[in-house]
Amino acid sequence: MQFLRLHHGGLDYYAQRLDQLTARLWTAAPWSGGAVTDRLVPLKPGSILAPVEPSKIICVGRNYVEHAKELGNEVPKEPLLFFKPPSSVVGPGAAVELPGLSSRVEHEGELALVIGKTVRRASEAEAQAAIFGATCADDVTARDLQKKDVQFTRGKSFDGFCPVGPWIETEPGDLSALDLSLSVNGAVRQSGNTRQMVFSPAFIVAYISQVMTLVPGDLILTGTPAGVSPLHAGDEVSVTIAGIGTLTHTMRAPS
Repeated sequence: MQFLRLHHGGLDYYAQRLDQLTARLWTAAPWSGGAVTDRLVPLKPGSILAPVEPSKIICVGRNYVEHAKELGNEVPKEPLLFFKPPSSVVGPGAAVELPGLSSRVEHEGELALVIGKTVRRASEAEAQAAIFGATCADDVTARDLQKKDVQFTRGKSFDGFCPVGPWIETEPGDLSALDLSLSVNGAVRQSGNTRQMVFSPAFIVAYISQVMTLVPGDLILTGTPAGVSPLHAGDEVSVTIAGIGTLTHTMRAPS
């Protein structure tokens, strides 16, 4: 089942995608007591929003061995966690602004997990049960600022630096065995499979829950495979994950 958020009649709704052209509205998010309605609406170009409004976005760094190597880093012995702010979230089709403060912005295609129930100090089995579904994300990164600052906050946190979507797939298959790729202007830059992760999705959720309470709608980005490269104004970026779909966004020059 695919859930999305869309703008219709001047309001934002959660909805269930029925096919390429139609969605059925829900009264609220499915993890917040929402119920299905009998209202069918068209999926118009530009109407689809980011599928979540997370209270927090937790990311896992260096979770693919080859990506850690390409940046000259050691593979961590435990998940390396950092945050992106909710203000970085944008939806499909967004034009992400290249910040004037950075001279090297890069893409990082990732599997993103959406939390469906409150979870704290969970086992891996409990963590797996708390995952509502999965979606595609691009952890856009100002690499020069990340290296300059050592820690990740500034380089990961510009407005628009977390494109997410196009929807949440509740039945994507085995989260530890999904093909993932990212292309720029149609040319593949990243290609991998989530089985290459150092830490599995369930382990990541359980690990994070030992530190902080996760609540419905929270978003967890699970790391990126090798192949990161610079982005430029006018680029079109597409993240494709088997069993989920394709997220596409563009890059634009600083304003």
